[in-house]
Amino acid sequence: MKLFTPYQLGPITLRNRFIRSAAFENMCKDNAPTQLLHDYHVSVARGGVGMTTIAYCAVDLSGVSFDGQLYVHDDILPALRRLTDDIHAEGAKASIQLGHCGNMTHFYTCHCMPVSASNGLNLYSPTLHRRLKVNEIHQLAKKFGEAVDFCREAGFDCVEIHAGHAYLISQFISPRTNHRRDEYGGSFENRVRFMNEVLDEVMLHAKDDMAVVVKTNMWDDCWRGSDIEEGIKVAKEIARHKVHGIVLSGGTVSASPMTILGGAMPVKTLAHYMPMKTFWWLKGALRAGAGKMMIPAVPFKELYFMDKAKRFQQEITDVPLIYVGGVQSGDNCQQIMDEGFDLFQIAHVLIKDPDFVKHVQENPHYHAGCGRSNYCVGRMYTLDMKCHECVLRDGEKIPESIRREIAELEAKAKESMMKG
Repeated sequence: MKLFTPYQLGPITLRNRFIRSAAFENMCKDNAPTQLLHDYHVSVARGGVGMTTIAYCAVDLSGVSFDGQLYVHDDILPALRRLTDDIHAEGAKASIQLGHCGNMTHFYTCHCMPVSASNGLNLYSPTLHRRLKVNEIHQLAKKFGEAVDFCREAGFDCVEIHAGHAYLISQFISPRTNHRRDEYGGSFENRVRFMNEVLDEVMLHAKDDMAVVVKTNMWDDCWRGSDIEEGIKVAKEIARHKVHGIVLSGGTVSASPMTILGGAMPVKTLAHYMPMKTFWWLKGALRAGAGKMMIPAVPFKELYFMDKAKRFQQEITDVPLIYVGGVQSGDNCQQIMDEGFDLFQIAHVLIKDPDFVKHVQENPHYHAGCGRSNYCVGRMYTLDMKCHECVLRDGEKIPESIRREIAELEAKAKESMMKG
């Protein structure tokens, strides 16, 4: 099967086509790796993936959106080296996502006033944020490059640059969040300038021994956001830098999160786990019953990004495109290959079952049985990202109201998949 053949990703060789995507684990403490993070990614490597991606590492403390996230600093190097050594011992490559969350944070977490392309108020956090000065933009671009050197020293084989989902790079790209009137705002060429500066630095520091992939939005799926046509233009700009792969995603964390995830957000779960200190108004609104209006569901279907990803396939032929979104089974994996994508990323199925790849190798029609309640996502605001089935199996308790919500959402997802 092509699924289990090696693939040359720039300077590195993956043993197969499966990549664990950079889905946030919340398995760090005080912005440092924990044994939990180590054990999870080693288990995924042992389960057979070609590469596993640690998520997410900010290039600067100002770019951290959760205390459970990493940021580049020397104190965490020994733990990361041990993690990458053990991933390599299991036969997998190690990648890490580099980014900056921009205004998707608050003072308590990043210890400064949040920054973005423009001044404004981010209701998601909620927080006021200020526009970056031009000299600060240049400094941040250089930090992305320096972060590549840090990752090499930590033993990583690949870096993934996060340029989507309304984090800082996409806050510059999207007309929804970029209202600048200088050389970084207005025209498309100006709005992608920061991204281009970042990628210039990243490729300079990557040299010839680090693979570089970039996660980008095919479209923002929100009012005044970038549409498909602009998303294709962004991807072409990324390809111009001769990166080794482009991950095709979509959606906006603060406006259309379920576009990214597929299905419905478990609002009771979210309200239960979301910390009052930093998300007080959102937690209150969810408890008051406004969740379905604030976070509209997207009917779940397997491979939900495929149609849009194929449009990018027609336009971009000089850089490998990496599929992500809605992989549930071995049949889905094979369909991705049949559609002409050589690599793909998975997360939900590996949260439920780190041995998913082994199961597919044993049975090409294997289905992970992920019910797509997105409990794992709702839980991650205060605890580690974990499937509810694993929670119950490990003896943890889940409130009855949340268990009912899980059952309801899984039934809806199953109905949606049957229709689709």
